[in-house]
Amino acid sequence: MKPVDTRRFRTAGLIYAVIDVICIALGMGVPVLCIFLGFVVGWYVALQLSKEPGDLQRLFQRTLRISLLSVVLTFAIMLVIWGRMFVLLFDATTDYTSLGIPLILYDPKLSFVGWLALMIFISPVLQLLATIFAAFITIQKKVLRHK
Repeated sequence: MKPVDTRRFRTAGLIYAVIDVICIALGMGVPVLCIFLGFVVGWYVALQLSKEPGDLQRLFQRTLRISLLSVVLTFAIMLVIWGRMFVLLFDATTDYTSLGIPLILYDPKLSFVGWLALMIFISPVLQLLATIFAAFITIQKKVLRHK
């Protein structure tokens, strides 16, 4: 097994950043496609890192670190897109029914708060879980079966 080339990971990181922005744009600010992209990222990261010599603990640590880095980008973009909507919570004249978000809770303001929490915090966490799940399955299939 040869060590992983860091230039390849930097190039893959730039490609990921572009694809992540495209997925957010295709979802019109809703990162549903980014969650599905997490499965691909987890598979790729685990596949590349499993080529590197070392113990299993280091493999898991590096996989988790790269997974967190990928999610930080999505979180930052969601914070830029939806974070500026927080000022509407403190404006008494805001009509929450005309914002175009799903009003699934009893109160429109609560629905708005729930929507912001879903977009900014919960969606990146779901992407992280998808990335870690795919990485774990890949490590289990590739590394643990061969030992």
